[in-house]
Amino acid sequence: MHIQIPKIIQGGMGVGVSNWRLAQAVSKLGQLGVVSGTGLDQILARRLQDGDPGGHVRRALGHFPFPAMARRIQDALFIPGGKKPEAPYKLPGQHVLAKGRSWMDELCMAANYVEVFLAREAHNHPVGINYLEKIQLPHLSSLYGAMLAGVAVVIVGAGIPQEMPRVLDRLSRHEPAAYPIRVTAALATADSHKEFDPAAFAEAGAALPSLQRPDFLPIVSSDSLATMMLRRASGSIEGFVIEGPLAGGHNAPPRGQLHLTPDGQPVYGPRDTVDLAVIRKLGLPFWLGGAYATPERLQFALAEGAAGVQVGTAFALCVESGLQPELRRELVRQSLTGEARVFTDPLASPAGFPFKVAQLAGSASDAEVYQRRQRICDLGYLREVYCRADGSFGYRCSAEPEASFLAKGGKLADLTGRKCICNGLFANIGMGQVLPSGEREPFLVTLGDDFLQIGGRLCTADHPEYTAADVVRHLLG
Repeated sequence: MHIQIPKIIQGGMGVGVSNWRLAQAVSKLGQLGVVSGTGLDQILARRLQDGDPGGHVRRALGHFPFPAMARRIQDALFIPGGKKPEAPYKLPGQHVLAKGRSWMDELCMAANYVEVFLAREAHNHPVGINYLEKIQLPHLSSLYGAMLAGVAVVIVGAGIPQEMPRVLDRLSRHEPAAYPIRVTAALATADSHKEFDPAAFAEAGAALPSLQRPDFLPIVSSDSLATMMLRRASGSIEGFVIEGPLAGGHNAPPRGQLHLTPDGQPVYGPRDTVDLAVIRKLGLPFWLGGAYATPERLQFALAEGAAGVQVGTAFALCVESGLQPELRRELVRQSLTGEARVFTDPLASPAGFPFKVAQLAGSASDAEVYQRRQRICDLGYLREVYCRADGSFGYRCSAEPEASFLAKGGKLADLTGRKCICNGLFANIGMGQVLPSGEREPFLVTLGDDFLQIGGRLCTADHPEYTAADVVRHLLG
């Protein structure tokens, strides 16, 4: 790795939970702060429509290497003083599989640049970014924007991103890159690539900065996957994050036939235990994630040969987190009073992976609340690309309106239990869309199993607020 190996990697969580403030706070402490790369284009659009409180977005855009692009984005989306609270957010668009330069490419580049730029302000320590392989269409423009801002580490989970190393190599040299996109065939087989050429965005008189190729850390859930990644990857891998089923967000499905507990959660068994002896033989640094937020678990990881641990949930509930303060405080209260509960839902996510959901009254975890919500897919991050009979590409999501999904060739069985993860995650950070009824999208919180133990470790009923620095101090003893 080209950075000093940290003992603690702060997880890149949700949409905007691991925001630039949290990543900056952790990196300043000498550990690896990580911003979530999910949905940054929509986050940028909504921050600007909210009036850009503090002027942080516009300050970062002032340093963007493509000033004309930055002006176009600001002119299109910035509302001085912010939109009216009852007004819905203007949606900038959705990503599609098409050739050439697009508005969404521009927005993605700028948004990833802004988040990494702000996380890196006022210190010289490395900052990382976390992406989901399940969300492939924004990869190239997102990576390039983050690299323009000097991101040091790229972490990717929720899939097998074996083409990522080659892409990082090419983009670091400002060369054209392509990324294979999973396409579900309808009546024909189809394969395609999303293409991106940095030269297409060049502006007259603007010199491109020299870029350093970030370190690449895939998130894996098995020693066999780590071994396969290292053998088949298109370029260098600098280490692994080994994530177990106690981690928040998307979990890898259990290996073998799916069995459920009486209340409907996936059962993980011996086949899902990672053989750390195999991981050690690979000879690369690795970090253990999923309920490792104690000094004892950190020492266990180090004794097993790990470089350290990845911690998410403890950071998600600290004051620098992007979660709405009142939502964060209610979650901390639940942990302190023993009411905290996390359900590993095998059906909720359109991605098809089990998804950890914090059980919270008034949220989309409540069946009655979610049943009242009108099905809509207006963000589209978890849509699948499929091939129509005429060879063109279509897009569908199992959380969209049922008739629409079925008309696009979707399977009836895939609709069961699906929830709109995208809108729920934006609601968690105070950016929930305003619905025609005047209500806002219900929030949907994901946390790891560590949620149950946060209370008492890091805070008390008398002092429920804690900081990222408190988490780091606690872990380091």
